[in-house]
Formats: sequence, C-alpha cells, structure tokens
Amino acid sequence: MTVVNELQLSKDLIRFPSVTPRDAGAIKFLSNKLKKLGFNCKILEFKDKKSKPIKNLYARIGKKGPNLCYAGHTDVVPPGNLKDWTINPFKPLVKKNYLIGRGANDMKSSIACFVAAVSKFLQKSQKFNGSISFLITGDEEGYAINGTRKVVDYLKKKNEKIDFCIVGEPTNPNKLGEMIKIGRRGSLSGKIEITGTQGHIAYPHLSNNPINTLVAICKKLKEKKLDKGNKNFQPSNLEFTSINVDNKAHNVIPARAKAQFNIRYNNLHTSSSLKKKVNLIVKRISKKNKCNYKIDYMANGEAFLTRPGKTIFMAKKIIKMITKINPKLSTTGGTSDARFIKKISPCLEFGLVNKTMHRVDECVSLADLKKLTKIYHNILIEYFK
Repeated sequence: MTVVNELQLSKDLIRFPSVTPRDAGAIKFLSNKLKKLGFNCKILEFKDKKSKPIKNLYARIGKKGPNLCYAGHTDVVPPGNLKDWTINPFKPLVKKNYLIGRGANDMKSSIACFVAAVSKFLQKSQKFNGSISFLITGDEEGYAINGTRKVVDYLKKKNEKIDFCIVGEPTNPNKLGEMIKIGRRGSLSGKIEITGTQGHIAYPHLSNNPINTLVAICKKLKEKKLDKGNKNFQPSNLEFTSINVDNKAHNVIPARAKAQFNIRYNNLHTSSSLKKKVNLIVKRISKKNKCNYKIDYMANGEAFLTRPGKTIFMAKKIIKMITKINPKLSTTGGTSDARFIKKISPCLEFGLVNKTMHRVDECVSLADLKKLTKIYHNILIEYFK
C-alpha cells in the first residue's frame, strides 16, 4: 500500500478552488484517494429550495466497531482581493518552509495529515480491530444547511455508529499542541424590528420615534449579565452587530428601527431559554413606549461539552509527547461542525495553528504538517490497541 505524503496531498486539495458553496471537484478527488486506500466511499449530495446542492463524503474502512471518525471540510472562504496575495491562492507554493494557499490552514492540510496518518497505519495494520471513517463536507464555511448536519441525519437513519470523532479544525492559537477543543459555546442570532409612528421632526408629540425604544432595548440587553461562566466555559455574551434606520431625510421621524445581535452562550443556557429572556425585555419596553415589535431568531447550534475521558486523555498525552506542550482543554472560539456531530458521537477538535486562517497568504508550517500527521498516526495506533 502506498503511503500518502501530507504535503503533496495538501497541495493537491488546495488546487481545487472550492470557495463555499462550490465544490470544484475536491470531494470526488478525496473520495478517489480514499478508495485507493481501501475505503468504501459514498458521496452524499443534499439540497433544499433556498440553497445550492452541496457534496459531502462519508468513507469507511472496516465493518465492526469501534469506529473512529475524522471530520473536516473541503470548502474554503473567498480569497478576497487577489492583488493582496503574494501568490495565486489556488496555486499552492512553499516559501521559507511554509505552505501558502487558501485552505492551507483551514483546513485542507489537516485532512491531508489524517489521510497520510491512516495510510501509514494501514500499511502495518490492515487487519486492525475496528473501523476508520471520514465525514467530509463542502458546507462548513457557508450556511451549513446541506453539510454535516444532513450527513449526521443520514448516518442516524442508516444506523451507522461512530464511537469517537476527531474534528480537524485549526484549534491552536500560536503553537501546535496548545489547545484541544472539547466543547463549544452555542450561537443565537436575532433581528429586532421596532415600529413607531412616522412624523415631522418639528412635531414629535404627533409621532412615536422607534429609535428611542430600540436604544432603550439595546441598553437593557447589554446591561443584563447572562452569567459568570463556569469551570468549562467563559461567560456568555450578547453583542449587537448592526443598528439600522432606513431614513435619509433629516426632518422626518422614521417609522421603523432595526437591530441585529448575536449571543454566544455556555451550557447554562439553551437557545429557548435565551429567547424567553430577550422577548421579555423587548416586549416590556415596547409596550411601555407604545411601539410594536417583531423578533426573528436563528439558532446556529447549542452549547455542548464532551466530558474528558479515556480517548481525550490519550490524545492529550500523545500531543504533549510529540510537541512538548501540554495542551489545554478548551471550549473557547466560535462554532464548528462538532455541534452537529456531538448528537451521534463524543468528539474532540484538534488541528493546526489558526493564526492565518481566512487571511491573505494563509499558510501552514511544513514542520507542523509532519507533527500533526505523527500525532494522528499515534492516536490511531493507541485507539485500536
């Protein structure tokens, strides 16, 4: 069996301009690569009325448990202004021991490292006791509607069991080995629209300015302390992302005022409990000021925590052995597809250093590629002992 080189595979994957939701052939290429290693591969395409079709991949080798899964995504964010890059973002190049290209960090290189680790593992352990699987989506950087969320639903219907999952997102702030994610805060977005009475600026008593009500609501929501955090999570926070009054006239009191917000919350709350808190404040102030209101919500994922156990401690030990850094078990940062996978499997997240993700000249250290492959390889060995 041919051993896969992580650097070469990273380059091969980066060459696909798979800017979300476009696949550009990345999923099929990866599927063919895994087939050569003996995996049974199924490309799953999902769509709905409001979004474009998305290709996903579920691949497995082995028919019995335990099933250790690696999850990742081949879609990338747009490169931005190409003139700001020192190279073509989809023509990867090695400079000064760094691989540069869109997806080098987030997270095509991590996928390449796990494939390389699996190829090395299978070369010596073709009859290992269990299964290895890949859950790869092309819809992580976008709306995440037709990606991992629907793959998980598909696997549940097929009674496909995953015993543990490694999500290969770039988790380390500065150096490889600093951080393992064992959970994530939840995310709830909301839009508030306040309707008052439009009128002439010189006759405010004949109008009802919705801006005053909206400002009062925003102030009250920001003043409300959601919690102090706990031993596993930082405090929850609500932030306003937009305040908009579509009024260009200087002498007209507007009829409507709008605001958008997002709450990142820990496991002391749910999206439902937070909606009730927000609704209560908006309703009370709107009623007091005799304004009408409307609130729309979008829950992007609940907070979750994987309690540290045998597999997490094993991975922590291996990471420390190879990087000489004792990784912190953390729940910081934004959301990831682990929020969907946790419904069917415990999981941890560990990948590359995230300093350059989504940036111009996104890059990864060649030394880190080798170390991450070694870490994944040793996890495979220990898991199937």
